[in-house]
Amino acid sequence: MTITQFNIASASWFRPELALTAGILLLFLLDVLVRKQSRYRVAVLTVAALACVGVAAALLAFQPVESRAMFNGMIASDPFATFWKWLFLGAAALTVLIAARSDEFPSPRIGVFYALLLSVVLGMFLMATSLDLLMLYLAIEMVSLPSYAIAGYKPGDRRAAEASLKYVIYGGVASGIMLFGLSYIYGLVGSTNLTALGVRLESLAAPASAGGQLGLRVALMVAVIFVLCGIGYKIAAVPWHMWCPDVYEGAPTPFVAFLSVGPKAAGFALAVRVFYSFLASGGGPEGFARGLADVPWPAVVGVLSAVTMTLGNLSALHQNNLKRLLAYSSISHAGYALMGLAAASQLGVQSVMIYMLVYLVMNLGAFLAVIAIAQATGSETIADCNGLSRRHPLLAVTFAVFLFSLTGLPPLAGFVGKWYLFVAVLSHYAGDGGAWYVTLAVIAALNTAISLYYYVRIIRAMFIEAPAGELVVRPRVSYQIMLGTFSAALLLFGVWWNPLIEWTQASLTFLTRG
Repeated sequence: MTITQFNIASASWFRPELALTAGILLLFLLDVLVRKQSRYRVAVLTVAALACVGVAAALLAFQPVESRAMFNGMIASDPFATFWKWLFLGAAALTVLIAARSDEFPSPRIGVFYALLLSVVLGMFLMATSLDLLMLYLAIEMVSLPSYAIAGYKPGDRRAAEASLKYVIYGGVASGIMLFGLSYIYGLVGSTNLTALGVRLESLAAPASAGGQLGLRVALMVAVIFVLCGIGYKIAAVPWHMWCPDVYEGAPTPFVAFLSVGPKAAGFALAVRVFYSFLASGGGPEGFARGLADVPWPAVVGVLSAVTMTLGNLSALHQNNLKRLLAYSSISHAGYALMGLAAASQLGVQSVMIYMLVYLVMNLGAFLAVIAIAQATGSETIADCNGLSRRHPLLAVTFAVFLFSLTGLPPLAGFVGKWYLFVAVLSHYAGDGGAWYVTLAVIAALNTAISLYYYVRIIRAMFIEAPAGELVVRPRVSYQIMLGTFSAALLLFGVWWNPLIEWTQASLTFLTRG
């Protein structure tokens, strides 16, 4: 059952976002009023703000569980949105803990960074809950604009300035194209509400012999492709991926770790809402499978998935910089996750949720290992990993765990995530179009084998190559604790994945009809 609430009644369901907004304002005020800040106190205050948001989100569990369209149908409150909010909070809290001990934020006014980071989280909250095209666009911009500033946060660093500039340019182009597509959709239909658009567009694009009706369907397809540009840019899918390697290499590594999991997960949450509401005529995954305007949208997403994972993996093969290698790896993982959307089923949605949850842990862990290596060596190349197993065994072993999990090898949680993606795709084997689903699964399997090669390059350097010198690697104690915890979590949920399945299964209810 869906309940539509207006502004005043919606406020009680908007408590997590209100608490997050208060935390952002407090951090900005603190940065203005307190001239000399302790980075650790500011980090504690930021974590406290996130904890308050978590409490506000937890309190929603004591209210009725019906899906709600809040603020006159602008945003949703449902179990699906709550799942992503918890994932975003976890990613933000871990990033704050990593950044608190990082050397990449030399400015004493660290409060600005944390305030901007929480602003990105607020935008991600809105992305996961958007039910309106205008809210969708504003949410994406609220994630993008603070990200541009954080990417160039290191003063006097030319790489950071270049990363920020490229991020702005690519983001501005993607944003403009998306806005142009939104204007087309509004011109065709006269509405911006996602849950109403699908039904209206289905009648508008119904097959007809008139040439004018054909023209409307073509205009609709062009508009949808333009809107997908904005979503594809956010998840770094091909061909909207060009910004990713340069930004990852130049931006502060703690923020890159967050950027690789948080906004990407928000992009997939938004994609589920758009694909299974707007493009599915409000009919959920089954409606998406039928296609709108005679376009097989699952097949389109499947082609994007195959191209994205292939280009990402092939481009990563010859990278020597760890951050650029993980950037192309991130592109390939976006391709894997797109398999779940191409499956056009409830199981497909669940597989995306499981994969993003696992990807959060293993990718944050991999970037944390890169941070520890860079702090000791002053560089971020594969050659800096030579002999790491003899210089710091814990760092080498945990880094290897993250890389094997990213590959999808058992008994790690990365295998569970990929397993469910393959199951979701191959569940269509006996149905219509089963051949191309099998083809997509084969392409994904081949790409997994390719990815093993460049991940093993790093592992070979750590365990086989001789160290270049007598350099001692001593990661901070807090980093060692996090590395051990992340590795243990991947091992635990690689053999006991029931909690992941039960949580995602309980969160599959999402608002698709007005």
